[in-house]
Amino acid sequence: MCSATASSGRRWDGTPARPPRSRALRITHDSPTRLVRNAQPGHCRDCGNRTDQYPWTDPADGVHVVPLHPQELPAAAVPATARWHVSSGTAHPAHNGTAWCRISHTALCPARPAPAALTPQITTLRRHLALHTRHMINNGAFTPPATSSAPAPTDPCRHAKPVVRLLCSRYLAPRPIDVIRCVSQTRQRHRCTRPVFDPGIPGGTWKLRPVPTPELDLFSAASLMAVYDLTHLPYAEQLRWRHQHCPDHAAPGAADLSPAEWEPFDPVLHHQYIHPRLRCRDHDNHRPTSPPRC
Repeated sequence: MCSATASSGRRWDGTPARPPRSRALRITHDSPTRLVRNAQPGHCRDCGNRTDQYPWTDPADGVHVVPLHPQELPAAAVPATARWHVSSGTAHPAHNGTAWCRISHTALCPARPAPAALTPQITTLRRHLALHTRHMINNGAFTPPATSSAPAPTDPCRHAKPVVRLLCSRYLAPRPIDVIRCVSQTRQRHRCTRPVFDPGIPGGTWKLRPVPTPELDLFSAASLMAVYDLTHLPYAEQLRWRHQHCPDHAAPGAADLSPAEWEPFDPVLHHQYIHPRLRCRDHDNHRPTSPPRC
């Protein structure tokens, strides 16, 4: 038997029966960064378990992204040297004095060697993650990376961390030019998988440029280095590279799930990445251009 009384839109106690409104993440126009401080999930490439990605500022090496275990743990169950806490969306490798703390996924990853000092709770959690990894492998949801005893062939001319010149500054790239990954957020709140480099768009050119001297920050003509030069591109295109966005996320309002991985080039700190010759396929007959004046 159905009731003939129409629904009044209120609960039995008189409160409105309205569904909760979903709140979308937004970035204000005066925000100093385009980084979204929420919804940064990730998965470990070695074991397939879920992680939370947070930026972490290393005083000696700049900003990095650290994977933390998604859940908080009792501080008494985590060794003091392995405790992390999150404040204002940034991870800090220390304890904030509360009864709970976070722990890095590298200390729990079953695909990595176990740290020396482990509490029984951490050992049990590592075993649980190992069982979850095995379950995903058996169901075909995760394929562990292939391991080979023979070293993979490498291209001697392929720079692992090339030096890039854009916006009148030099930066050390995190990886080879063609595999630098976009840091923007997709509609599914995941990090974009497309590279910044697009073969359909004019890119940079490899050039031999003078090495800046660390004393006066000038250019020494006595030594040269290979640089991927982007300064001939339009300003908007150079800005896209600086923000580490793919062409699909080149709009100024695109949100980021990870900070840009560029590092200001220092000839003293990064001397091992100075290559005095061009790549094999980029050799040309012209002489090196004069030092830039910007």
